[in-house]
Amino acid sequence: MTPEAYMDELLLRYKSNFDITKNFEMDSEVFPAYAFFSSFGERYVLKKEAKLWAIKAYEHVFFIKEQEVSVDKLNEIKRFIEESAEPCLVRNNQKYPEKDHMCSYLTFVIISDKTPDKETQKAIRKFNFDKGYLFNFRGHSEGRVIVASLDTNSVCTSRTGKELRKIFEDAFINKKRLA
Repeated sequence: MTPEAYMDELLLRYKSNFDITKNFEMDSEVFPAYAFFSSFGERYVLKKEAKLWAIKAYEHVFFIKEQEVSVDKLNEIKRFIEESAEPCLVRNNQKYPEKDHMCSYLTFVIISDKTPDKETQKAIRKFNFDKGYLFNFRGHSEGRVIVASLDTNSVCTSRTGKELRKIFEDAFINKKRLA
């Protein structure tokens, strides 16, 4: 399976709930695809003016194609989150996120031709970015990494990304059935 075919299968799964942009550019980095999701919920008593609470949740998914994933690539992603993605996409270059912000996920999907070595797999599982705002009163942001290896049809995720593992494994299965 080619990286393009696998990414197209993933984007088909994402397109029902996410806004997708191909060849997305941010701070001189170009990503083959970017997907964005936002959710707003509120509860009120009798009429909308008597609002009890409101929450906003977001997910930003960056797709990356690589021949091979390395620890250096994971460090680049973490630096990109800290210096570009989190300040711009989560806080809108302000000190804190907007009012009623609950959570923002910054997910990086790496489609790799080769399975990462043991050291890199360990680094993927340990990958961590979690930042709270105003003692979490303004929510938090969380970084996640998912690596899909095309040579072995396997998926390796960070601890925070393991809930997404099945989607990426199913994309391999579905492509086999269609081939």
